[in-house]
Amino acid sequence: MRILIIEDDREAARYLEKAFAEAGHIADIAGDGEAGYTLAENNHYDVLIIDRMLPKRDGLSVIAGLRAQGQTTPALILSALGQVDDRVTGLRAGGDDYLTKPYAFSELLARVEVLQRRVSPKEADTVYRVGDLELDRLSHTARRADTDINLQPREFRLLEYLMRHAGQVVTRTMLLENVWDYHFDPQTNVIDVHISRLRSKIEKDFDEPLLHTVRGAGYMLKAGSPAAKAKTADGQ
Repeated sequence: MRILIIEDDREAARYLEKAFAEAGHIADIAGDGEAGYTLAENNHYDVLIIDRMLPKRDGLSVIAGLRAQGQTTPALILSALGQVDDRVTGLRAGGDDYLTKPYAFSELLARVEVLQRRVSPKEADTVYRVGDLELDRLSHTARRADTDINLQPREFRLLEYLMRHAGQVVTRTMLLENVWDYHFDPQTNVIDVHISRLRSKIEKDFDEPLLHTVRGAGYMLKAGSPAAKAKTADGQ
């Protein structure tokens, strides 16, 4: 599951990011309402967790704006405002659930999982397939044909992102921002190293390559050869 956390308390946001990662989920963070709105508008998330009181744009305004644009992603509101009227206002603004601070992470996780289950199958794909390669987001497992693939957390996140964009060229910048949460180039070979390790795991002992390097552009996960116009570098 991919979650967007819109929370201006940096320490609280990082705690949630780590806790969700330990539960096998991916979490992105936005520190204000405007940044959160932009991320939610331009990326796919399974659930939004939105603090009600945010700088630049309050949480209810973020939800109302997304709903006005036709965005149906489930939104859970976090707030220190816990009176009945506060909860009713939040739900009427377009929120799907409302949890009062302070809260236990176990309850938050359970509520998020319930919201994700409510989404229609079309919007809540939990299993990705490319050729005979399969990744299950809920069980956090990957396999090719009848062979289980043991992936480290970062490798799983990398493969999930590539499979989500199967058949498309994924650039280094896209990987840095969405897999490593870097919004700058650290000028290291971290991507090359992880791509090499991932390629070894998903292609070892198999005849058909799946992970292709597109020269000058990035990478493409695709069964068979990439589009003819994309020049590939075998083994890179």
